[in-house]
Amino acid sequence: MSAVGIRLEGISKRFAHRVKGEVYAVRDVSLTVQPAELLTLLGPSGCGKTTTLRMIAGFEQPDAGRVFIGEQDVTGLMANQRNIGFVFQNYALFPHLSVFENVAYGLRVQRQPEQEIARAAGDVLALVGLQGYDRQFPNQLSGGEQQRVALARAIVIRPRVLLFDEPLSNLDAKLRVHMRGELRELQQRLHITAVYVTHDQEEAMAISDRIAVMHQGQIVQEGTAESLYRHPGSEFVAQFIGRTNLLSGRVRSASPGEIELEVAGQHLRLPGDAVRATAGQIVRLVVRPEVIELRPADSPDGIPGTIVSRTFLGEKAEYQVRVGEDLLQVTSYNPVQRGLFTVGQPVRLHFPAEGIQLLPGGPA
Repeated sequence: MSAVGIRLEGISKRFAHRVKGEVYAVRDVSLTVQPAELLTLLGPSGCGKTTTLRMIAGFEQPDAGRVFIGEQDVTGLMANQRNIGFVFQNYALFPHLSVFENVAYGLRVQRQPEQEIARAAGDVLALVGLQGYDRQFPNQLSGGEQQRVALARAIVIRPRVLLFDEPLSNLDAKLRVHMRGELRELQQRLHITAVYVTHDQEEAMAISDRIAVMHQGQIVQEGTAESLYRHPGSEFVAQFIGRTNLLSGRVRSASPGEIELEVAGQHLRLPGDAVRATAGQIVRLVVRPEVIELRPADSPDGIPGTIVSRTFLGEKAEYQVRVGEDLLQVTSYNPVQRGLFTVGQPVRLHFPAEGIQLLPGGPA
């Protein structure tokens, strides 16, 4: 079966709130997921990502807009008519059924022959690394094993698309990292279209072909992990995708090829083709912690600051540095070889121009 895409056309969903009245959980969301692509809906709690996923699945009916799976308009179809696989946050396994019967449940609903059920369930359990677990029950399994059973149950029916609602949130940090790699490998092996919901930006960056960042019921930016990290379109995206420092600067001069800025008394020159700016304008700069270089206080250039805190993490050291009224995050890799700075020590911070992003639409 060849992979199919997903298309959302202006979908919205409203709910009645006791205090706020009628509120939009999702407002006018349009999105295309390419065949065999894994797209992640990323955002904070309450941003509308799970509601969007549930409208794709058919668990919620949109108040406006259309949902397409492949070329089929499925907006009016019930969930069990859409041929989707859904992996829930809490796995939703039947505690009274064995692993085999949990996996076989969807096939029994489809009234498949017993021989086909045995073959398909056995194959998919082997695929997710649970061969021999047929007679175990959910309460006899670890969290990672339960997650694999939930995944096996979702894919055994050979769905057109796979939908994941924060499937790893109940696992410990180490297992979560391991399982996200397994999920990604399996999705690519099956060559199946998938939409994945999470609030964990590292998880989203690790597994996704593309990420759609949601905020207040809308998609505010979409792209690859690299493009979102390197070219955020707003302060919200810059802060949500990775760690960042947001600084204010004043435009001293602007030409088609170059912008000269004054930031904390330091003059910086940036390429001027990314955003529009005029002399005298106050703009916001995105400076990632890892691009800032800490230098001794007697260095000839850089912005003066003072180390406020230091966290040594082996391969890196994370600092907080006071610069005027701002507290900046700085990450220094290979700190043992490069040298560690101490709390209270005066330093100078060097900002490489190529590591700074100027946000569009800064205040005049």
